[in-house]
Amino acid sequence: MCRLFGLSAVPHRVHATFWLLDAEDSLAEQSRRMPDGTGLGTFEVDGTPRVEKQPLAAYQDQQFSREAKKRESGTFVAHVRYATTGEAVPTNTHPFEQKGRLFAHNGVVEDLPALEAELGPYRDLVHGDTDSERLFTLITKRTDEHDGDVGAGIASAVGWVADNLRMLSLNFVMVSADEMWAFRYPDADDLQVLLRRAGGASGRRHLDHAGRAGTIRARSGPLASLPAVVVASEQMDEDPGWESLCPGELLHVGPKLEVARKMILDRPPQHRLTLDDLNDRAAASQAPSKR
Repeated sequence: MCRLFGLSAVPHRVHATFWLLDAEDSLAEQSRRMPDGTGLGTFEVDGTPRVEKQPLAAYQDQQFSREAKKRESGTFVAHVRYATTGEAVPTNTHPFEQKGRLFAHNGVVEDLPALEAELGPYRDLVHGDTDSERLFTLITKRTDEHDGDVGAGIASAVGWVADNLRMLSLNFVMVSADEMWAFRYPDADDLQVLLRRAGGASGRRHLDHAGRAGTIRARSGPLASLPAVVVASEQMDEDPGWESLCPGELLHVGPKLEVARKMILDRPPQHRLTLDDLNDRAAASQAPSKR
């Protein structure tokens, strides 16, 4: 089930349309475990982040997630949340914003008091209850400690988490107005990347991507003639170019759509969790289509 989606078309700004809960009869609808929130992050022309998100507590406002959102941006991040920690409220709904970057995460990190202690004064950046926002804040802190080098900050943060905290997965997508980062660790959940040429596999097709379970659908007409890089929790069309990121691999897409892939974490977690270790709520969040 697609819960993470990132797209970069930089240096171009492109129009794209998103549906965050696409299908009325999706597996999400059939599931006993409904989504807890959906969100979309984009950037204005001047680089200002725009975050639109809606918790689906009691499922009163699923219309927000089904109506078409037509946006223009160079980078995009979309997320469907199945909660592990924190209630279904706006402050716990992805994506999160810090210092001009937007962040969405799939996975479970425990031992949050130890993580908060590691944040120090950066704890003031945290507004909700989630492990995801605290992971993001650690990345922000370590990036500042590395003089703004985001890649080094990510490597430092995820290495510390892998060595010190109980964790299941650290899969995430992070975007700025002109860059995108994606990270997969360890091998618990997939995260796929497509280096999409202009027009896709046929060379003449607009982008039309959809998760198999009816969550997150994205369309973009301009990508019939422009290249892009897409990251998603699953393969979203028939393009043969999709491939999984390796566990521990960081993908970086730069301001001219240049792509770099680097192994930044080549050791297993010291305190690895399995689904059997999680409470019912957290386990359901990681395998919602099976509930």
